[in-house]
Formats: sequence, structure tokens, C-alpha cells
Amino acid sequence: MTSPALLADTVRARPRFAARLLVAQALVLVAGALTTWLVASVVGPSIFSDHLQQAGDTHTAEETRHVEEAFASALVLSVSLALLASVLAALAVSWYFSRRVQRSIGDVAAAAAGIAAGRYDTRVPDPGLGGEFASLARTYNRLAERLEATESTRRSMLADLAHEMRTPLATIDAHLEAVEDGVRAMDDDTLGVIRGSTGRLRRLAEDMSAVSQAEEGIDVTLRPVAAADVAAAAADVARDRYAAKGVDLRTELDDAGQVRVDADRFGQVLGNLLDNALRHTPAGGSVTLGCRRIDQWVEYRVADNGQGVAAEHLPHLFDRFYRADSARDRGHGGSGIGLAIARALVEAHGGGISVTSAGPGLGATFTVRLPGLR
Repeated sequence: MTSPALLADTVRARPRFAARLLVAQALVLVAGALTTWLVASVVGPSIFSDHLQQAGDTHTAEETRHVEEAFASALVLSVSLALLASVLAALAVSWYFSRRVQRSIGDVAAAAAGIAAGRYDTRVPDPGLGGEFASLARTYNRLAERLEATESTRRSMLADLAHEMRTPLATIDAHLEAVEDGVRAMDDDTLGVIRGSTGRLRRLAEDMSAVSQAEEGIDVTLRPVAAADVAAAAADVARDRYAAKGVDLRTELDDAGQVRVDADRFGQVLGNLLDNALRHTPAGGSVTLGCRRIDQWVEYRVADNGQGVAAEHLPHLFDRFYRADSARDRGHGGSGIGLAIARALVEAHGGGISVTSAGPGLGATFTVRLPGLR
């Protein structure tokens, strides 16, 4: 495998782009200048001689030859000087723009090397060379932003996984050590604690598998169904859990026509949103599930008057394992992937999902939009 140092030496050994571009432009300019000089030196004197004859030239043959030679000499000299000046000026302009293009390409290459080295905050400025280069810079910067976000999510996910696994593993290890030391007996209580911890690990593995499958793409079987019926079914499934916690579950279901959905998969979306709202709404609060038609879209809303979300956390709520410390923390028992699965399923249906909140303590509203059938 070629080492990075050897690859860099190989790249440096090659002619630079600006030099190659300048040489190519110089060849074009020289070829054009030579062509112009040859045409002028061959055609110019002949045309001049014809004009002399048409004008009724009364000079002797020697005088006429001398006049023609003088014209040819003056023509070649003036054309040569003009072409030399124009070539030099064109080369100067070409050198300037070649250097600018080279610097722009060098900036992109340096930024790419920075990203390869793990510096994901590297950005490329607009070189000011036209729309194509500006588009290249914008596209590259968007790529860098996505890579930076992906790396941040990966690190956060690994940290969260380690945290989620540490507690049940520590519990299992402590109880097994106590049994080995004779401090505890392998009774039903001990087995129950160990089974609870292994069950937590199993659920974590299942959650990881579920979100990976959801983001890689899920096969959905789309069928026309009444939009309000899907929401009503999800509310019926969640109603007992709400009653047990003392949270009022309300529905506002308009006749929104039909949508093409996989009823089970989309029911899972609404179920995740309702469970999320229930976890963050205290007893005595309320959650409203709504359904309505807006132009060609069907909109589902899950609005609660619970703890709300700070503005800086809103863009990240659908990231895997993301939980806002002030509202969506581990104390509520979620694994932090329910909203990520919901987003993947909504996108598999050709829709979109978003969240709004006025701030901590002011509730949150999750909105899902799907294309409606006419």
C-alpha cells in the first residue's frame, strides 16, 4: 500500500496545475500568433500589389518592387510587434488567473487533507471565480458539515452505548461476585436482578438493530387508509398507559381523507411519539393527538404541555441516542432512539417530521406530514 508520504512526494513531483494550464494557454496563443503572422505576410503583399495595379501605378518595375518590399517589411514588422505585445499581455492575464485557480484548488486540497486528518471544522472560502467554483466550495462545505455532524454523532453514540452498558454490567458483576463470596445466595431475588440487567442489555441490542434497519431502509407496504383511523388506533393502544400515569390523552381528528401508509409501521411512528410525550408530561398534564388536511398534505400533531425542549436541542432530537439534558434525559427511561426510528419510518413513507417547543416547561409539539390522496 502506498504510504501518505510517498503519495505526497509523487503529487509534488508532478507539474502543478497552474503551470500546465499556463503552458497550454501559451501554446494556443503562440499557434494563433504564428498563424496570424503567416497569413498576413503571405496575403498582405499580394493584396497590396493588386490594389496598386488597379490604381494605375505608373512607377517603373524597380520602383514598384521597392514599394511592395517596403509595405511587406512594414506589415510584417508591425504585425510581429502587435502579436508579440498581445501574446505577452495574454500570458500575463493567463498567469494571473491560473494562479488564482491554482490557489482555489490548493484550498480545496488542503481542506480535504484536513478532513482526512480528522479536522472536520475545515471550510473552503468562495474563491470568487464564478458560479462553478462557488458551487464547488458550497458543496464541499456542506460535505464537511455532514462529516462533522456524523463524527460528533458517532462519538456521542459510542459514549452513550458505553454508559448504557456500564450500569447493567456492573450490576451483574456485583451480584455474581457477592454470590461467589457467599454474601448473597443465588435465590429468586438475585436471579431477578441479574435477569433484569440482562434484559436491559437485550433491549439495548434490539434498539440498536431497530434503528440501524430503519435508517438503512425499511420495506413498507403502502395501502390507502383513512387518515383519522390510523391516529384513532394509535390513541386506543396508548390510552391505558396514559390513564395509569394520570395524563389526559385527547384526540382532535378531522376528516382528512386518505393516506397511503403501512398501517403497522405508521402506527409505530405515532406510538413512539405518544410514548415520548407521555414520558415527559407529568401527572395531571395532557397530550393531544391531532389529524387534519392541509392542501395536498395530511398532518398529524402530538402536542404536550410537559417539560418542553430548549431551542439548542431541537435540531438534534431525531439523532440516535440524543437526549436533551434538561428534558429528554436518562431519568425518563428512554433509550434515545425512538424519535430516530420515527423519522426513518416517516421518510420511508415519503413524508417529513419536525418538532417545535417554546422552551423548557412549555411543552413540545411533534408534527408529521404525509402526502394525502385526492
